[in-house]
Amino acid sequence: MKLPSRSKAYMIPEYSLTGDLLSFLTCNLQYRYQNKGTLPPSKPVQRWFGEFIHGVMEEAFIQWKHNKTEFPWDWKEDIRPIEDLIDLRLQTRGLYPHDEDLFFSILNQPDNDLTIDDLNEHDHKKLASARAEKAINIWGKHLFPLIDSSELMIKGIRNMPQYDENRSRSNYYGINGVVDVLTSMKINKTLEQSNLDNYNNKIIEILKKDPQFQEKIKNTDEEDYEIIIDYKGMKRPPIEVNDPKSENKWESHKQQILTYSWLRSKQEDSKTIFAGIIFYLNELVPSKEDLMLIKDEMKNGLIDEETLEKYENDFNLIDKWQEDDKAPELSDDFKLGRSIRIINIDEDEIEKSLEKFDEVVYNIEESLIKEIKGCKIQDAWKAEADERTCTACDFKTFCKKNKNKPKEFKIP
Repeated sequence: MKLPSRSKAYMIPEYSLTGDLLSFLTCNLQYRYQNKGTLPPSKPVQRWFGEFIHGVMEEAFIQWKHNKTEFPWDWKEDIRPIEDLIDLRLQTRGLYPHDEDLFFSILNQPDNDLTIDDLNEHDHKKLASARAEKAINIWGKHLFPLIDSSELMIKGIRNMPQYDENRSRSNYYGINGVVDVLTSMKINKTLEQSNLDNYNNKIIEILKKDPQFQEKIKNTDEEDYEIIIDYKGMKRPPIEVNDPKSENKWESHKQQILTYSWLRSKQEDSKTIFAGIIFYLNELVPSKEDLMLIKDEMKNGLIDEETLEKYENDFNLIDKWQEDDKAPELSDDFKLGRSIRIINIDEDEIEKSLEKFDEVVYNIEESLIKEIKGCKIQDAWKAEADERTCTACDFKTFCKKNKNKPKEFKIP
């Protein structure tokens, strides 16, 4: 009796919005080494802070939900223990902060008798701690009462772009992502003069001033809706970029929210998503590097005129500021305005974002197939990134396309 041959293994490639889409757009070759080659960056400080601030906000919401601690929270008593907890979680994954970013974890010092009372004002002012405190006390008090669920995993499936049965790995591919916060609100609560937990909710106030959002509210028959919210542990990116090889993070973040919206709409318990919100939490406590980048954006015309006029005094302070000087005292309105961004959800825009994701997946698959067929890694994957990315890249010493590669020393 002739035994039937085993059928080929069927695999559906899966791609994430942050781990694949944003990483690939930053640099194709760096994505290959870090994501496909599992070679983590030697100094993943940016990754540390992103995961740190996400973890702090998630844990703070859980504690607020159970304890209903009134705002403002005390840094030493309420926030520092959360920082300790998240820091230790990240250490188990090999992620550590710079010394100037966070006070060392008390819980991880078995040979001393330090307690929370040994912390002083200097430790409070370390960058990550200052941002965590501002994020909780400025946005947490308005956001937490609106949260329906947090850290929500969403998945979907799409046709493989330009599928070819003779060369494509699969006829479908999966998309996955984690929504930081999903809010569920009633229409009448938004239209009324909202007063949640005895204080005006700033997030709803901002939404009420957005004309596109209010147009959706007026033209719907639905009783409630959802808003997708994402935290970013970074400064607000410029709307445009000078270098055509650089990723436009402003557009990429918008595409991320729109794709989240599409994925969420495929779930049975979903409601209509009226908007997305991105919080750029570094804007609450900008570093000197952030201020230098803002100065550069002003110089190169990457900040729109309306924003420049609205915060004229603050931008003038930044323009006059020098790197060796003390950081300027920027207004709360300036920090709040730059830290929040409303993304309007539109079906045509969603389709464009999905097409963009399809394009990225196609390019990744093409590079993978080239490598499988024997093409060298640096020939199969493009190394096109901005100067800042290249400077911090661990692979620059052997990347033949890196412009910042040290020149060879020749003996005369």
